[in-house]
Amino acid sequence: MSAPRAWVNFVDRFLGLMIHVVTHTARTRGLPLDDDTRDDLVAEIFAAIVADKYVVLRRFQKNCSLATYLSVIARRITVRRLMTRSPATLSDELLDQQGQPDRELAQFEDAEEVERLLTRLSPDEAQIVRMYHLDGLSYQEISRQIGIQESSIGPVLSRARNKMRQVSH
Repeated sequence: MSAPRAWVNFVDRFLGLMIHVVTHTARTRGLPLDDDTRDDLVAEIFAAIVADKYVVLRRFQKNCSLATYLSVIARRITVRRLMTRSPATLSDELLDQQGQPDRELAQFEDAEEVERLLTRLSPDEAQIVRMYHLDGLSYQEISRQIGIQESSIGPVLSRARNKMRQVSH
């Protein structure tokens, strides 16, 4: 791969993922998303990746897959942008079960740190944390995909957060 084509190849490889993340993030928050807004968000994500001489990519430490790392970045940018467009709408990931800001999650914003902490959880806990916090799935979607009761997901997330908090201190 020649250097002049590297960026084109990168965009070709991850464009579908970025479109999916933007669309899924808006859908899970019940926000309408027209094609122009979606395209603007995807362009903003790629602009963030190239900003400051690709600092986002230089920070990638290979503690997770590049696709996971980029998905987290894309989701954060999308949530931030959608929240500024609709300030009354708070994302699920920033709220706890009582509708209060989830300060615990704020401690784990760095995707690489999250991946490191996930290795300390049981496989089932790690899967649920990934699905909720990294993939942006709702309790209902998680319940359907892995076959546990929806009411069990909150307690699993709470226990997992406690374990991750203990490891990170």
